[in-house]
Amino acid sequence: MSERLQKVIAHAGIASRRKAETLITSGHVKVNGEVVTELGTKVTSADEVKVDEVPISKETLVYYLLYKPRGVITAVTDDKHRKTVVDILKEVPERIYPVGRLDYDTSGLLLLTNDGDLDNKLTHPKYEVEKTYVAKVKGIVTNDDLKQLRTGVVIDYRKTAKAKTKLIRTNKESSIVSLTIHEGRNHQVKNMFEKIGHPVEKLSRETYGFLDLHGLQAGEYRRLKPHEVEELKELSDNTKR
Repeated sequence: MSERLQKVIAHAGIASRRKAETLITSGHVKVNGEVVTELGTKVTSADEVKVDEVPISKETLVYYLLYKPRGVITAVTDDKHRKTVVDILKEVPERIYPVGRLDYDTSGLLLLTNDGDLDNKLTHPKYEVEKTYVAKVKGIVTNDDLKQLRTGVVIDYRKTAKAKTKLIRTNKESSIVSLTIHEGRNHQVKNMFEKIGHPVEKLSRETYGFLDLHGLQAGEYRRLKPHEVEELKELSDNTKR
């Protein structure tokens, strides 16, 4: 049975499928000793595939849920030598990477895996997985403010999709708001609150689809249970437009 080269690389835990495509087109991949840059290339188990001269082998697919603390980079490595989310899971033997990202100063639920197929589905714009954030923002948020978030605000000339909102509490100087979205634009939650005049002071992602942070403290992680992995795969399939 033959499979696309980028899929084989992703299954080996080297990179997500999109990153695997970049490795191929930039000449980092060899098949049977020859550099291959064509994305349509298919290989079988009989072919020898190397990435940067290192032969690949299929790893066991693993899935972890991390309660990311603030002040940690959502990356595999960091050229400024800051702590990354992968550093927290350094005891995990497989070569894992984060699914999507959370900002340096944002805490909350983050998935890490070596399953390139699932990573591609969960992070691709055509899939809609709901994510709930709790934000502490400046000022007193009104019902009109929440209505703007629910109907969508324009960021970079494009309106955000409808969101779910809930005002948790307020005081004289700030408000705590729950916001549920299914998009994943860069800094989206912060930009949405900025747009309605309430800059974010503190932000945490509380849920990702059906998953939550129950039982975990910041900096702790756990392996997903088999039924959670299956449900996550079903979720990514069922939310396709």
